Amino acid sequence: MDCKRITLSQKDIPAAWYNLQADLPQPVPPPLHPGTKKPLHPSELEPIFAKALIQQEISGERWIEIPEAVREVYKIWRPTALVRATEFEKALKTPARIYFKDESVSPPGSHKPNTAVAQAYYNKMEGINRLSTETGAGQWGSSLAFACAQFDMQCKVFMVRVSYDQKPYRRSMMQIWGSSVTPSPSPETNAGRQILAADPECPGSLGIAISEAVEYAATREDTKYTLGSVLNHVMLHQSVIGLEAEKQFELAGDFPDIVIGCVGGGSNFAGLAFPLLRHKLTDRKEMRFVACEPHSCPSMSHGQYRYDFGDTTQLTPLVKMFTLGHNFMPPGIHAGGLRYHGMAPMVSLGAKLGLIEAAAFHQIECFEAAQLFARTEGIIPAPETSHAICGAVKEALRCREENEEKCIVFNLSGHGLCDMASYDRFLGGHLEDYAYPKEKIEEALAELPVVE
Repeated sequence: MDCKRITLSQKDIPAAWYNLQADLPQPVPPPLHPGTKKPLHPSELEPIFAKALIQQEISGERWIEIPEAVREVYKIWRPTALVRATEFEKALKTPARIYFKDESVSPPGSHKPNTAVAQAYYNKMEGINRLSTETGAGQWGSSLAFACAQFDMQCKVFMVRVSYDQKPYRRSMMQIWGSSVTPSPSPETNAGRQILAADPECPGSLGIAISEAVEYAATREDTKYTLGSVLNHVMLHQSVIGLEAEKQFELAGDFPDIVIGCVGGGSNFAGLAFPLLRHKLTDRKEMRFVACEPHSCPSMSHGQYRYDFGDTTQLTPLVKMFTLGHNFMPPGIHAGGLRYHGMAPMVSLGAKLGLIEAAAFHQIECFEAAQLFARTEGIIPAPETSHAICGAVKEALRCREENEEKCIVFNLSGHGLCDMASYDRFLGGHLEDYAYPKEKIEEALAELPVVE
């Protein structure tokens, strides 16, 4: 099949999600209770999560059926196209074949509603009518707001303060879909008040916003908490991306050698990579999987594979992951969705086992790659997505130098139309690269919990 856009029909929307846990060579270490530091019983998560999502979190089943009501909402934008980036290839003068999976076409403009719709549905089925969450750049918050609107639910979003100020249109999207948005840290929770007392000008972090959203849910009987990345059930829901890509590569008569995604918590990378990683694990295909992160928040490149809290005030269970420490305070880079101290346990285990590589990039080189992509392929990518594009550029140039005709695919996880202030700063020469000081990382790592 020789065409630029490889599309599917709505009957090709996957009927089941793929669970990588069934094929990993060893199990993901269990979450631990934040107080006792002993393995958590699933029932202990029920105050904040829907029961169906807890079961998916611990499931070892390879395939989990997608409810028809979820597939019906998916039909608003799914299936998404797999696109051959021919003009991008020409600009890079590479023999590599570059494809991208276009997740920017969803109503919120990112991959995030793949799990937001599922989480809203399962909570609604259990009689919950309000969800709380955190958001960094706003892609997750706007996606959950959209999903809650589909199921007539209320939504409370704690948005990292620096992104709340940098990205007002994401905030507006959430409000248009009916959600309440609060800059974090806020005076609305004990966690927020504690942080503000120590630093009234705190720019916020995803760890702090998670603390506030978890507390908000835990103190209200009518509210459950949702998370847009990191957890196993989120990785599961995102697998629709890679499952569609499998069919599309079959139509194209091609198959990837190198799979690339940006990583903050790991969900969009996992969504594309995990169904394809199955072929490396079960069919022994020679493939590389590259997770691209910012130098300013290098959890996989410079973190430790340890048990750590998912939030700053230690309300959440401990999970084993690559982490910079729950007290790590990242700088206010424009890729706000990548400003998280840890990495998804399944992505982390994949990296620990040597199945996944980490690559770290500075924000200026990422914006340069994004501008080249926009000029050749027409889509202005989100600052987060620019890290995946930068990774694809590096691999394509390596193929040019070594004259290798590799097939590269990356996940275009979102558009940047709500991030134009970031591009204004880039075009005006006001962006700065920031590599987090080693001593600051060591300070945060020194405060990791001790688990026997």
